[in-house]
Amino acid sequence: MPDISGGMHDRTRERRSGLPDARRGGPTAPGELPSALGRRYLLDFDTNDFEQRSYDVVVIGSGIAGLTVALSVPGNVRVALVTKARLAETGTWYAQGGIAGAVGEADSVELHLADTLVVGQGICDAEVVRTVVAEAAEALAELEAFGVRFDLAEGGKVSLAREGGHSLPRVLHSGDATGVTIQDALTSAVREAANVDIIEEHFLVDLLTAGDRCAGALVLARESGTPLALMAGVVVLATGGCGQVYRVTTNPDIATGDGVAAAWRAGAELSDVEFVQFHPTALDSDAHPRTLITEALRGEGAYLLDCNERRFMPGVHPLAELAPRDAVTREMERIMARCGRPNVWLDARHLGEDRLRERFPTIWGRCADAGYDLARDLVPVAPAAHYMVGGVRVDIDGRTTVPGLFAAGEVTASGLHGANRLASNSLLEGVVFSRRIARVLAEECVGAERAARVVSGSADRAAAFTIAKARSALQETMTAFAGMNRSAGGLAEAAEIVGGLSRMLEVSLRRTIELEVQNMITVATLIVHAALAREETRGAHSRIDFPERNDEAYVGHFVWRRGDAMWFEPVSTCVVPSAFELGAAAAGPGPAEEGGAP
Repeated sequence: MPDISGGMHDRTRERRSGLPDARRGGPTAPGELPSALGRRYLLDFDTNDFEQRSYDVVVIGSGIAGLTVALSVPGNVRVALVTKARLAETGTWYAQGGIAGAVGEADSVELHLADTLVVGQGICDAEVVRTVVAEAAEALAELEAFGVRFDLAEGGKVSLAREGGHSLPRVLHSGDATGVTIQDALTSAVREAANVDIIEEHFLVDLLTAGDRCAGALVLARESGTPLALMAGVVVLATGGCGQVYRVTTNPDIATGDGVAAAWRAGAELSDVEFVQFHPTALDSDAHPRTLITEALRGEGAYLLDCNERRFMPGVHPLAELAPRDAVTREMERIMARCGRPNVWLDARHLGEDRLRERFPTIWGRCADAGYDLARDLVPVAPAAHYMVGGVRVDIDGRTTVPGLFAAGEVTASGLHGANRLASNSLLEGVVFSRRIARVLAEECVGAERAARVVSGSADRAAAFTIAKARSALQETMTAFAGMNRSAGGLAEAAEIVGGLSRMLEVSLRRTIELEVQNMITVATLIVHAALAREETRGAHSRIDFPERNDEAYVGHFVWRRGDAMWFEPVSTCVVPSAFELGAAAAGPGPAEEGGAP
């Protein structure tokens, strides 16, 4: 495996141990992590004491990224596909809007590239972006070959919707349940794959390493707690995000950051974890997770209204309600504070009942269940934690900095999203990177040594913890101090609280719900300290004490790995387009859909 710790994505990199002197000092200095985050394994174990199985490849996660890897490897490669819950219970299933791709007649790879760079706020890897958007057409064709059916416009061309940050319609969809359609098609295909063993209801405890190489994964049966060692030449992480570290989120209950935390303990480099994207329009209710109201509804022409029932986005951004998510969310926060309300209003009444029922049947039904008639009522919406932009660093073929470990999808920091994900680029990322991983896995597996035994260090047995209270305290803390709007004082408070909770990492807990909380504490601690380090507002990261973007100091990435001080890597070559400059010039059609080539 090439040494990518010193040249990821062919960047010119400057590694600085720790942080500049002006940003150091004090008990909550960025990157001064609790000692408990230095622990290598969550459990004390000897793999000789329980069942072992051997595979060529172990894939952890069964969303679009994990399923695509399993389906794309050669048929002679033996794969274990491990999923925390049931095979179809994933973040992909919740994706409503669709998947972006420059397949329309008025679109191009260059326009998709430009929109992604604008939304990414200067810290995308331009070559990664170009690669991903250029491979979109092939990736979409492969999804269709697996049975995914996208909606068609008149004349039989694929129907394209417009979402936030896109300069023209570019999003392929299946009604307003695209994730369900993709999940169902890929799940059916993988169940028929003779070379794939499906292991459901097994929780990833840790990645196993032998020397400096990933040698497999330790998983637990969720019900019985029985351990199982899956030994492999290659492991692929496709575990999704961490929305459950927040009280208000659109993510399912399984999104507890397990893959990011396991990669951290295994010594993989992480990057950009301060960037957590909040979706502007979650139905304001007591539901957990919150019901997402797809951005495509605003793409169809719905408005956002303040407490006086007036539109507020047209004077804020040239794309109005279709501005990038960070711009919409920040303005919503200001309006909510000004009005003294926990929400703003989404107005789709002018679109008409027939159109809404036909185009958005899922949203129609969920609003109705909550007591709202989408064609007659204003619907209360508020931001909710939605997507982890940063994560495990990977190169263009999904390699992490740990030999034998690959990753794809939301668990990664691939260079595609920069500081703020462009709407519907996430499903595309999962497919493209997984296809690229599959192309190189066979070579990685050949000659890879299989560890026969892995033994952890010893750990103290569990003291009594009230897990539900710890989880609730963590979620409340992150929502209050490390949500959309952050400050040094609030983040310092959060660092103190999660530092106290980190004592739970010093003991061996055995139940899945306990291990989930340990992972949530790990990821939350990393988010808080990275947010303290970035003293500016950029994309999904908003500091009210540093409200402006600071390109002189912060065009780059905060990176760290277990055992090392955080360091900063400038981006030396990535284009930093001025806001809206590239996208607006080629805006083309307005909110209505247009047809495109399939």
